[in-house]
Amino acid sequence: MSKKILEVNHLRTLFQINDDYYAAVDDVSLSLHKNEVLAIVGESGCGKSALAFSIMGLHRKAKIEGDILFKEQNLTHILDANFNNMRGNHMGMIFQDPLTALNPLMKIGDQISEVILLHNKKSTKQTRKQKVLQLLDEVGINHPNRIYEQYPHELSGGMRQRVIIAIAIANKPEVLIADEPTTALDATIQSQILQLMNQLKEEMEAGIILITHDLGVVAEMADRVAVMYAGEIVEMTDIETLFENPLHPYTKSLLQSIPSSVAPKSKLHVIQGIVPSLMNLPRTGCRFKERIPWIKASAHEANPKLREVAKGHLVRCTCYQHFNLHDTKEDGIHVLS
Repeated sequence: MSKKILEVNHLRTLFQINDDYYAAVDDVSLSLHKNEVLAIVGESGCGKSALAFSIMGLHRKAKIEGDILFKEQNLTHILDANFNNMRGNHMGMIFQDPLTALNPLMKIGDQISEVILLHNKKSTKQTRKQKVLQLLDEVGINHPNRIYEQYPHELSGGMRQRVIIAIAIANKPEVLIADEPTTALDATIQSQILQLMNQLKEEMEAGIILITHDLGVVAEMADRVAVMYAGEIVEMTDIETLFENPLHPYTKSLLQSIPSSVAPKSKLHVIQGIVPSLMNLPRTGCRFKERIPWIKASAHEANPKLREVAKGHLVRCTCYQHFNLHDTKEDGIHVLS
């Protein structure tokens, strides 16, 4: 395994609602290695983006507990000024919605140049322009001189996403966090963006945390996967094991819900219910319990922990040992093979 560059230990991210604090990220621990893609997957509302923003120090009104170690420096205990130097320089982020992440009143060239200047005060305007043009070329943008002078609204969604990637990699960060980088892009552009990210990973030897709900993207990009549900990691393993031998009921349910992963003419599995809201999220027992009511209560642990069941394969709660996918019909239960 390559060198570890980021380690998250027992991270909790709590948001205040009325007079109480509720954890959107609840006791999450993971690590990221150099030249590795770690995917964080799960439904909307599972805490994926909250985790990403916590690592990048972008929550302003949240309470952060636990440790985030970047090259052995604890980011939860450093001053804002030091974090600002870290962010965009050693750690970059590709945001989910490029249109809202870009300043509509600034030209593309100026926005990328600003990131370079922020971390290299002595750079000249001409040097920065050449660097911006080089970055635009690296992310696959044709006619970089023309794009340099354009505004975000003049570009397509795929082009804007490439600009966001150019901003994120402008200072060659060692950690890159991509939050749903292909959302709302068509299949062709999505493929190009993923290919670009793979290429950049090889060139920069950066560690990438890929936040997504798309398991197809995970299959193409990831080395390891952490499956997140209701603020917790419920399963973590390498990519081959996840698809060949998923264990947690939530992981199996997600995989069986993908059209390409089920046998021809088989019914897609529908996961009952929805992810609980932050205020209604159960804080004891198995958090997925209510969405698999056909599993006996005795199958669940009272205080589920993430345990290693095989080398490098971690699973939360013993309910996986008793789980079968099923569809509920009027005449009873139909178990899916």
